[in-house]
Amino acid sequence: MYTIVLLLHLLGAAVWTGGHVVLAVSVLPRALRAGDPGPVLQFERWFEPVGLPALVVQVSSGLWLAARLMPEPSAWFTPASLPSRLVFAKLILLAMTVVLAAHARLRLIPGLDAGRLRPLAWHIIAVTVIAVLFVAAGVGFRMTGSP
Repeated sequence: MYTIVLLLHLLGAAVWTGGHVVLAVSVLPRALRAGDPGPVLQFERWFEPVGLPALVVQVSSGLWLAARLMPEPSAWFTPASLPSRLVFAKLILLAMTVVLAAHARLRLIPGLDAGRLRPLAWHIIAVTVIAVLFVAAGVGFRMTGSP
């Protein structure tokens, strides 16, 4: 079961992080140069049905993996060990992702025009950096020798 859950977690990370990297380094610069939010909106329409389920898979599998590693959830919030610090870091990164995504979805994307494109760009860059930090924290588990 562990192998299947870990595989799902990694696939979710690949989709979520890879999609945001493509958005940040390919789609977003083109949209900013043209002053046209169209490419970002088109990418978002394509990516959302794939990216959001990938994020849900990551969150649910991540919670399962954390519970397997540290069955007592209170241990996730203590600096007692590197694995607990990594779980805590991933939870903080998740909270940041949710806040940025909610703000973008509720405030910036509705009625997106050239004037709102730059603030959305900062959100896209932030979520991409956070996604890469998620992956880096995940690699940290391998470095601790944790299963």
